[in-house]
Amino acid sequence: MEQLLNVDYSGAIGTSGLVSMVVSLLCVVLSWWALQNLKLDLVIRYPKSPQGRLLHLLLAIVLGHFVAGFLLDYLGWSGMMRNLFY
Repeated sequence: MEQLLNVDYSGAIGTSGLVSMVVSLLCVVLSWWALQNLKLDLVIRYPKSPQGRLLHLLLAIVLGHFVAGFLLDYLGWSGMMRNLFY
């Protein structure tokens, strides 16, 4: 019986980890796409240089991380709402 419970928990943990990774990657890609419209030449001297592109990538990662964190928190909170009505 304990082994069956451990398998169920590890499956749920694995699924949760996979969902978190996919959501995070999708949010970074979405942030990269959204930042393509940002005029970085107003802030950076040479936006097409390797440093400018690296800054663009880092901005996309940071923005994607915050958006993914919000979405995953919201998903967790909405899952907890089930327990409110029991």
